[in-house]
Amino acid sequence: MPARSVVLFCMPERGHVQSALPVIEALAARGCSVHVFAGQAYCGLIGRAGGQFHDLFAEGPLEAVDAESMPRPSRYVSFAAYRLTPVLSRVAALKPDLLVYDTFAVIARLIARDLGLPAVNLCAGHAMVPSRMLADLVGNPRVRTAGVCHAAVARLREELGWSEASPFSYLDGLSNALNLYGEPPQFLHAEDAAALAPLAFFGALSGSLSQLPLRGRERSLRHPARVLIAWGTVVWYYFPELAEARLRTLAEVLAASGCDLLISTGGHALSMQTTAVLEAVGARVHSWLDQRAALQEVDVLVTHQGLNSTHEAIWYGVPMLSCPFFSDQPALAARCQELGLAVPLVSAPSDPIDPESVRHSLHSLELDADGFRQRLEIAQGWEMETIAGRPAVVERLLALV
Repeated sequence: MPARSVVLFCMPERGHVQSALPVIEALAARGCSVHVFAGQAYCGLIGRAGGQFHDLFAEGPLEAVDAESMPRPSRYVSFAAYRLTPVLSRVAALKPDLLVYDTFAVIARLIARDLGLPAVNLCAGHAMVPSRMLADLVGNPRVRTAGVCHAAVARLREELGWSEASPFSYLDGLSNALNLYGEPPQFLHAEDAAALAPLAFFGALSGSLSQLPLRGRERSLRHPARVLIAWGTVVWYYFPELAEARLRTLAEVLAASGCDLLISTGGHALSMQTTAVLEAVGARVHSWLDQRAALQEVDVLVTHQGLNSTHEAIWYGVPMLSCPFFSDQPALAARCQELGLAVPLVSAPSDPIDPESVRHSLHSLELDADGFRQRLEIAQGWEMETIAGRPAVVERLLALV
């Protein structure tokens, strides 16, 4: 099969870009020219993965189209309606054979339609079955659709011929051709796999990570334990008060238990109240942190259970304390608990953290340190099997051309 030209769209969510990197790497390794339309902040990551970067927002920032709609990905619907023509022109000039798109990249689906290209969806998150995710938004207080987005939906329906368009079209972008899934198959229940079909499992670990040696876990949990608390970036967009309240409780209880605390705030500027608590307990706080490097040093990850963080923790053999907030996080937290890779800290995503639950969960990890190590080693095997299967998935993808 001759080399192909592939265009890949990824919206400006760091976790989504990170999940796209292994796809870019695998296509580039196969000899494809991989043209990646994404935000300028990710130019370096994309180039190192072997992609050719194109600024998705060269005609102007997303905020110039829609700076108000919530959830924030509804703004991508507005972007699709008002920036389709110039972006379509730039893509057409590349003469691609195939289009791959992050589920949230609404504009990519229109471009594939208008250029007659086979299109492959790169699934966003864990088990994000469209019907379930859309139902979760009904009556959800996070939803505030701006007038510009309503107007964009009308334009998509009436002028651009997309009768199914809605402010939440970023959630229903499954492909009839192929959907690439960012986890090993063991993490996806059979009924969800059927809902996401046709499906191929690709995993989310990039090659630079997968080539590193697995971290050995021969010893039991250290005393005192070294704990990393990291909740990504998106949590802070929607739940800053809850996230800070949880952070204060965790810091006080874990420090009192003798733990050494390392905290990443995902770029969020903490309040004076929270800063004072963290300083008082001697926590090391970073606005941005190399999480992969940190995971090689810590014993426990307190996580929102985002897809990338979860599988990086598994790769480095780090047991998790689950603290989900919204979207696919509660489901992935539950699945990790079912698989014996994590212990829950909260009963519901909106709950505050109870200090006693922190002490109990940490004690559970200590009592079952050997069991966690063994189960994490099994899960590491699933990650390696998925990575080993990528060349076959790439051939299946290119066969669509």
